Amino acid sequence: MPAPALPQRIVTLEEHISFPDMVERVPLAARQQAGWPSSNNPHSPVREQQRKLAEIGPERLRLMDEAGITVQVLSVSGPGAELLPPAESPAFAREYNDRLATAIARHPDRFFGFAHLPMTNPPAAADELARTVETHQFRGAMLNGTTQGQFLDAPQFAPLLARAEALGVPLYLHPGVPPAPVRAAYYSNLPHELGERLSMAGFGWHAETAIHILRLILSGTLEKYPRLKLLIGHMGEMLPVMMARADMTMPADQTQLPRSISQTLRDQVYLTTSGIFTRPPLEAALATFGLDNILFSIDYPYAPNQPGHEFLAGLQMAPADIARLAYKNADQLLRL
Repeated sequence: MPAPALPQRIVTLEEHISFPDMVERVPLAARQQAGWPSSNNPHSPVREQQRKLAEIGPERLRLMDEAGITVQVLSVSGPGAELLPPAESPAFAREYNDRLATAIARHPDRFFGFAHLPMTNPPAAADELARTVETHQFRGAMLNGTTQGQFLDAPQFAPLLARAEALGVPLYLHPGVPPAPVRAAYYSNLPHELGERLSMAGFGWHAETAIHILRLILSGTLEKYPRLKLLIGHMGEMLPVMMARADMTMPADQTQLPRSISQTLRDQVYLTTSGIFTRPPLEAALATFGLDNILFSIDYPYAPNQPGHEFLAGLQMAPADIARLAYKNADQLLRL
């Protein structure tokens, strides 16, 4: 049976940008301590990714058109305000967001934005989220990993969680470089720089984001903010295949929570397909989270648009279901 025609509208929402001059303003020592890789080789993949991250214009739009992508929701990737002291991070994040908004305004029918937040100053992060939503019509925020080794269930982040819930916008929990003690214990002493790869896109990023979500559940944080919506990428960061085991090993009589882990995930967590374009992970996500909680994404430029397009085009699903995956779920969650 031939695959159904793709809908005329496709939305992707884990699509990244980075401005090199902003990155350079983050002290080199802070970037190195945080574990961000760098390369002085002009021919390295890192350099090419940096070039694509900085480009929000003809090349990005051409690649979107070739893959049939109507809209990208843009978010800051790489070192940023979360590495700066609390007194410095708010102004840095504000400038980043204003520059992103200016770039979006050049193509308002093609781009939306997620806010970059000064996470080392949580009250300022809450205020910056509100400002960008109200001033720039950003659709939420992208958070990159832990902040100074702390997950969002730490008490200091309560102002941000409360503000996101009140505004009705999601927080996208994206992986970040693991803290130094984790890198040393889990990922050291491997050849060919494989420890760095394993710690990030090879596996570690996804495990950490899954732990982040589970901590928010087990700490009772999501019970405090029952209307808060969270987004995670990479077909659910392995949570679909672990959901039933989590329920079995941490049942309600142990968690002392009114909802099971799996129910809380389905109630408050949405996942995207970013960077994973094979059918088995999607089947697991459909069977556990359900189609209403799954949104199509690419992870540009870390993943190219074309494989994502081919994956979507090859799905043997009803046209109405393809439309929900391709854009309707995103339109509803982000009010696009």
